[in-house]
Amino acid sequence: MSGKLTGSDAAGKSARRDDRRDDRHDRLGDDLAPGLYVTATPIGNAQDVTLRALTVLKNCDLIAAEDTRVTGKLLAIHGIRKPLGAYNDHNAVRERPKLIARLRQGARIALVSDAGTPLISDPGFKLVREAIQEGLPVHAIPGASAVMTGLTLAGLPTDRFLFAGFLPVRSGERKTALAELKDIRATLVFFESAQRLSESLADMAEVFGLRTVAVARELTKLHEEVRRGLLGGLAEHYARQGAPKGEVTVIVSPPHDAPADTARIDAALDKALEFMPLRAAVDLVSEMLEAPRKPVYERALAKKADG
Repeated sequence: MSGKLTGSDAAGKSARRDDRRDDRHDRLGDDLAPGLYVTATPIGNAQDVTLRALTVLKNCDLIAAEDTRVTGKLLAIHGIRKPLGAYNDHNAVRERPKLIARLRQGARIALVSDAGTPLISDPGFKLVREAIQEGLPVHAIPGASAVMTGLTLAGLPTDRFLFAGFLPVRSGERKTALAELKDIRATLVFFESAQRLSESLADMAEVFGLRTVAVARELTKLHEEVRRGLLGGLAEHYARQGAPKGEVTVIVSPPHDAPADTARIDAALDKALEFMPLRAAVDLVSEMLEAPRKPVYERALAKKADG
């Protein structure tokens, strides 16, 4: 008798393996351990929810949501029906003791924000801290984050970065906050209101000086856009064009090393333009002098125009 499997035998074995995997997955959900599950949800595209997050949401006893209407839409997309309660900055003092009491009784509670990872510029820190202080289990269910997504797309250094959240609304207070961050040699990440974007960028340009910035909006959505340039240039762009639509993440480069002066840029461009196209010369000189590309490009255009 041959030891080889026919196509139908192999398909049957494969199906049985798949069934066993499905059974294990179902048992995983049924056996969800007690505790607080800090659960990341999509920042725009509903398909970005993780399989583990769905397992938690399907099998928990209660979902504590920043806004039940927003979370309700996500649950509806994935066919999940679970008790849903609000937990946000407005009711946290009242609701936190109730959630802690349920956790003491062995409940499985999923904490979610409107978008992304809870506690990252969202409510939840005090709930997690109190649960830890009481020795209650806390589980992290990682996933989407506008901070990490923005960093990924910015094209700026990611080896060191600082998330600074939302800046103050008033310009004077905003500049004071920016001054405290000015000397940090790391990429800075901010959330900002689209309506205040041009004003904030202008304040950054005034306080930080010459810095590269990436403005990311509508991340993971249909109209996702990342606009890159210098702080002053993008401040002028949004002042002219008006406030963009959607959620905005601003990523600012670390302090530039002492910028190359115009004379050095001109001298290097003169040599490079003798034997290479303009764009290649700009790339070479910008990298060689560690100078922002935009002013180098502007100098090259001026040289071409002068003949």
